[in-house]
Order: sequence, then structure tokens, then C-alpha cells
Amino acid sequence: MAKLERLITPAALKALAGASAFTRGEDYLVDGAVERLRRSDELVSAQVMGSEPYHVELWADGDELGYGCSCPRAADGYFCKHCVAVGLAMLDETIPDPEVGDPDHGRDPESLIRDYLLVQSPEVLTQLIMEQAQRDDALHRSLLLKAERASGSMDILRAFRKAIDDATRVRGFVAWDEAGDLASDLDVLVDSLEELLTPGSAGALVELAEYAIEKVDQLLAEDVDDSGGEVGDVLARLGDLHLRACQLARPEPVALAERLFRYELSVSFDSYSDSVRIYQDVLGKEGIARFRSLAERQWEQIQPLGPSDQKHRSDFSDRFRITHIMETLAQMSGDTDALVAVKSRDLSSPYQYLTIAEIYHKAGHDELALDWAERGIKSFPNRPDDRLRDFLVKEYLKRGRDDDALQLTWIQFEVRATVEHYRKLHDVADRLGRWPEQRQRALAAVEALAQRSAEALSGFRPKPALPDWSLRVEIALWENDLDTAWQVIQRGGCRRDLLLSLAGKLEGPRRDDAVTLYRRIIPSVIEETENRAYQEAIRHLRKVGRLMQAAGNIDDFRGYLATLRVRYKAKRNFVKLLDGLIQERARP
Repeated sequence: MAKLERLITPAALKALAGASAFTRGEDYLVDGAVERLRRSDELVSAQVMGSEPYHVELWADGDELGYGCSCPRAADGYFCKHCVAVGLAMLDETIPDPEVGDPDHGRDPESLIRDYLLVQSPEVLTQLIMEQAQRDDALHRSLLLKAERASGSMDILRAFRKAIDDATRVRGFVAWDEAGDLASDLDVLVDSLEELLTPGSAGALVELAEYAIEKVDQLLAEDVDDSGGEVGDVLARLGDLHLRACQLARPEPVALAERLFRYELSVSFDSYSDSVRIYQDVLGKEGIARFRSLAERQWEQIQPLGPSDQKHRSDFSDRFRITHIMETLAQMSGDTDALVAVKSRDLSSPYQYLTIAEIYHKAGHDELALDWAERGIKSFPNRPDDRLRDFLVKEYLKRGRDDDALQLTWIQFEVRATVEHYRKLHDVADRLGRWPEQRQRALAAVEALAQRSAEALSGFRPKPALPDWSLRVEIALWENDLDTAWQVIQRGGCRRDLLLSLAGKLEGPRRDDAVTLYRRIIPSVIEETENRAYQEAIRHLRKVGRLMQAAGNIDDFRGYLATLRVRYKAKRNFVKLLDGLIQERARP
């Protein structure tokens, strides 16, 4: 706790949160909104009652304070008012009473509790546990299962099935912010199941784990928003527990193969994905053979798809699952042709041709790889895939087919002119010693594209517009040609992110130009009229202030801030932030 106490101070909390959030956090503390405060050596957690309950954790992350909160603002990376409230609550608990002192100040609360329990009689401990079990369903289930196992008074399978049913029974839909509590209860159940991982009860555990996976899988598919992945983590634990139970119990391989195949095709999530590979040591030759026969029978029902065919949503899931199973079996056999045979059952997209080309390339069959890649390009003249083109470019270069490689790279740039495709063109042309002339051709194409786009008329744009030079500026930034980038932005429009990138690069060598560019950007940010944009504008203004101060123009900066205040006086939230910045600059 000493380390946390060094990290959590009022000054540190205020620096992380800002004055406004710090004040709101103080209000939460005064209003008694911080509940269930828990402290250990490296962690403080609590629940803060805001517009809804928010879970907060603060921890020592090296020499910095780590933090997390379930509120939306914390999700955006901010140290929120709820974190402030919990930090202040911890400080409030650790301040000793000046009248009586505090001999236990700084002691870990968990140690205090442990020391207390160690000196209690069994009767007192039993009463404490019974009272808690009445309030905690998960604890009650766990204790009941332990008691029934110890007494032998009830069939273990029936007892655990009932516990699984109880743990997976929910009232209504479980929202994302409630899924963590559900997962915690399920984790306690898995802990109880894990106690069955012994030679004497592993056989029962196999059956129970399968039953639990089915129930949790159904729960996730129908009744839970598991955006945080907590319930999914429980499902993964159950899958791992099932495998370990099978490795210990060694169930009959043919029956296991039949169940695994059925589960892999039917469960909604990936608990049994790649089961024939993962369980191969348990299945043995006999089990794998049975699994393969079931898969091949199902595979016969899958119709081949060609370039003119499309997958139907109604059968996509079933097709994907059995295809994945057949791919896994082919990979396990090490038979390249068998794997290609599976892949070629679906040739409805250029990417499918690419995967086959890559399989043959990895196996050292380069001519077959090239053939499949070229077939893919020809099969989809109006629906190409750049990944397939990139593959062919590499193959053409290896074979000395330089013109083919360059032409295919040019096609990408002409179809969709982007800086990524410009860079590809550079890499190929530079390798061939032909970049200077190819660069001029590419830049001319960018210029023509910008002019055509500006001159194009529509119902929404009846008059020509200024050209958008975003792509030209992006290329100049990639080439680190700041002079060209600066010249181009004087001729028309450009995306804000690129202007900001250029301004950042100009801060060192061309301070005045950087200031001019920031001042061009800031009004467009403020006009978005939302708090996030106002905060962004203040960040840019701080940069302008530093640059103008370094140039000895701090009075001009203050005048600029005053002008902004008048211009945007109707935007009260922005003006509040601006006033804070003006006050900072007013200090000596």
C-alpha cells in the first residue's frame, strides 16, 4: 500500500483528471457515492454510484498510477471523475485520526482480516460463512457441492448438473455491464468442477464439462452481451478443462470422436474448433478415423462454388465449419493436393485462388502457384484482389518479367490512387531502376485526378470546387518533401489529419509556417461544436502558444486568444476552456 500511497495524492489525481473532473470527483466522495472500497498491496477497487454503478480500479503500474473504470469517458482513455472519487476515498481511509492516532495506519486490510479470522473459533467461522453464503449464490453453490461430495449423500452428476443449470439460468437479457458479475459466478462453478480433475472422477468431469459448455454456449448466443469477453473467458476455461479431463480419463475414442464432431458443427462459439487436432492424442488412430469418416460424409453434401457463384448466408456457417474441419484433416495428413482439393471446392472469390497459390508456393511448387494466381486474376476481371496482384508481382519479379510486374502495380494505382499504392509503385520501379520517370507519371496522374474531381458537377455541387490535394500532400509527407506539401496546401483543400501532420513536422524547421497552419486548422475544429473538439482545439492552441512564445510573440498570442473569445462567445463550453488557457498565460 505504501507504493500506492505515494502515487495517489490529491495533486496527482488533479493532474491526471484536470480541475473540472477533480471537482466532480470530490463531489462524489462527499455525497457518499463510493461504495465497496477494497484495498490490497497493489490495488484499490470500488463501485461509484453515478448515473449507473461504475466499477473502478487503481493500481501501481511501475512508477505510474494505472487506472480503469467502466464508464464511457474512461473507455476513451481519460482519468475520469469516478477514478478521482475512489482515489480520494482511499486517502480518506488512510488519514489517521489526529486525536487518537492510528497504530494500524498503512497495514494491508486483507492482513487485518486474516489475522482476525485466525483467532476465531470454528463455530464463529462457520456462522460467518453461512451468513455470507445466504447472500452469495455462487458461494452457496460451491459450498453445497463440496458438502455433497464429502458426504456422498447425492449422485455427483446430478448435483453438478443442477449447479450448472442454476448458474446458467438468467432472468432476462444480461447487458454488457452485468456480464462481469455473471462471469464471476460461472468462474466459481468452474473452480468446483476443476476439483473433479482426479483419476477417480475425471470420467464424470468429461460429461459435466460438455454439459456446461453447451449451457454457457447457449447463454452467450441468446442471453448475454459479452462485449468485454468475460463470459467467453469462462467458456475457454471449460474447453481447457474438458481436454484435461479427457487426457486423464481416456474416454472411448469412437464415441468421443462422434461427440466432438457433432459439437464442432453445432456450438455457436469456438469451444471445439480444431478438435480433431487438439484431441488427436486422446482419439488415437481409431477415433481420428471415425472423425474423418463423419467429416467426409458431411463434405459430400457441400456443392462446389465457381467464380460466378455466391455463398448464401443461410448455409455460410455450416459450409465454413465443415470446410475448416476438412482443411484441418488435410493439414494433419501433410497432403498438399488434398488440402488444395478442399480449398478448390470454393472458388467464388479471388482470395480463394490466392490461398491455393500460397499453399503451392509454401510446398515449393512455384509453377503451380503462379498458374493458380494467374487463373484468379483472369477469373475476376471486374472484382480483383490486391493481395493476389501483390503475389503475382513478386512472382513476376523473381522470373525477370519486369514489365508484367510494373504493369500490374500500375493497374492497382490507376484503379485506386492511394499513398499505399504509390509506395508499391515506388518499390517495384525503384528495384527496376525506373523510378524517376514512373514518379513523374504517377504525380501527373494525381494532379489530373484532383482537377477532375474538383470540376465534376452534381446535384449537390452545381459549381466547380477547389481541388482536394490530400493525396498529393500525403505523398509529399511520405517523401519528407515539406516544401512541396506547403506549396500544395495553398492551392486548395486537404484533410485535417494531413494538415496536422504537416504542422507537426514544420514546428522545428519552420516555426512561423507551423503557427500559420495551426491557425488555419483551429476554426474548423471549433466549428464541430462538441466538447471533444473543443478540447482538441485547446491542445492545438497550447502548441501555438509555445511556438509563438519561443519566437518572442507572446503578446500576439494573447491577442489571438482574445480574438477567438469574441468570435466564439456563443460556444460557452469552448469559452470556459479558453478562459482557463488565458488564465494560464496570464500567470507570471
